[in-house]
Amino acid sequence: MRRAGAVCAARVGAWLGGALPPPRGPGMAEPAPGAEGKAEGEEGAAPAPKKRRLAGGERYVPPPRKLSAGVSFGPAHFAETSYYLEGGLRKNNDFLRNTVHRHEPPVTAQPIEILVEDDEVVVVDKPSSLPVHPCGRFRHNTVIFILGKEHDLKELHTIHRLDRMTSGVLMFAKTAAVSKRIDEQVRERQLEKEYVCRVVGEFPEHEVVCEEPILVVSYKVGVCRVDPKGKFCKTIFQRLSYNGKTSVVRCLPRTGRTHQIRVHLQYLGHPIVNDPIYNMAAWGPARGKGGEIGKTDEELLKALVEEHRSKQSLDILGISEQDLNSSAENEDSGNSGDCARSAQAGPVSENSCPAEDTKDPEKDAEDPERNDVAAHPLNSGTNPETLEKYKELGSCENQGGQAGEKSSEEKDPLCAECKITRRDPSPKELVMYLHALRYKGAEFEYCSRMPEWAMDDWEE
Repeated sequence: MRRAGAVCAARVGAWLGGALPPPRGPGMAEPAPGAEGKAEGEEGAAPAPKKRRLAGGERYVPPPRKLSAGVSFGPAHFAETSYYLEGGLRKNNDFLRNTVHRHEPPVTAQPIEILVEDDEVVVVDKPSSLPVHPCGRFRHNTVIFILGKEHDLKELHTIHRLDRMTSGVLMFAKTAAVSKRIDEQVRERQLEKEYVCRVVGEFPEHEVVCEEPILVVSYKVGVCRVDPKGKFCKTIFQRLSYNGKTSVVRCLPRTGRTHQIRVHLQYLGHPIVNDPIYNMAAWGPARGKGGEIGKTDEELLKALVEEHRSKQSLDILGISEQDLNSSAENEDSGNSGDCARSAQAGPVSENSCPAEDTKDPEKDAEDPERNDVAAHPLNSGTNPETLEKYKELGSCENQGGQAGEKSSEEKDPLCAECKITRRDPSPKELVMYLHALRYKGAEFEYCSRMPEWAMDDWEE
């Protein structure tokens, strides 16, 4: 008993000296937070609140906390919407903004030459590697955008299109009436088109007619092949010259299927010399001659992608690592919400859209080498303000520095492309030896100069 009493006496002494908090018995209120350890009269110490004993069974309720005033609505918030009254109701218009992070591939610096401009049409000589209109990963490096930005040619109507890697005569109408008139000639097959290309090997001297049907294998990568289940095609070929290694060939397409000229030349065993799709080792030893591939469509697409990946030239295909990664995720999750997916498996991105000839079988008579594949075309006469808004999006390479400069601030940790250092293609890699030389209609005929690589004395 004496020992216990000694302990109690020691605690009472410590309490009186301030070393320990006062004892709390039943019914005593808790001290205010922070009040412990502060002597009365100490600088900065608040007066000790008066304590009261709680009646038996009464519960202690702490005083309400003082809330922070926080941040109220400001001018930026008020500018987000506007009100209008309708039918006795208050309604509002929301303003939404979406920031896009993307990497736009480089294109050739060769200028767009204007061949003809009058009150009705604008006719240009399109360089290789430029898409006609914004599509896929391309926005600013397109013919439509460059003509508007550098030549003040706006509100143009696309009459026909050329594949991104195809150069040559490209027509635009300045009014909807002109566009409709020429479009009727296109649909009635009154438009004569002449192409020129340089192909591998010695092309036959006599006229060659190819009528093999063509099937689209992948819309995203932009791959087609000859297949009995494809659409009817007809192309007439005539050799112009042969230099002992390669031949210059005149091409007269009578139908307008996607990549028609390129696919028919591959089938004949004379692919275009520098075709980044149809003259690749992925097609096998025969490079697709006679339709002999020896692979399933899925295996073919995988081989093509891997071949370009090993050469660091995925930009030539118009796809990126991020496209391929998102495609794999979509396939793993069973997502069927892609904008386009071919009958066969292939890399597809949410930025891709189906070729137009899948919607309207007759509409693909417009042009045999048009940029349908992996394209998201704008309507004819697109509002120039829409195109100007693309400036606000910008690619991450173009933000915060001069051309060619990159800073760590521009990198997005969630972007697969930001983590890759890929070489720029050489100007030579951005040229394919296929050129739209002449377009002739009932009321017009437009021609461009013969490209340098098609001259008789040209050497590789």
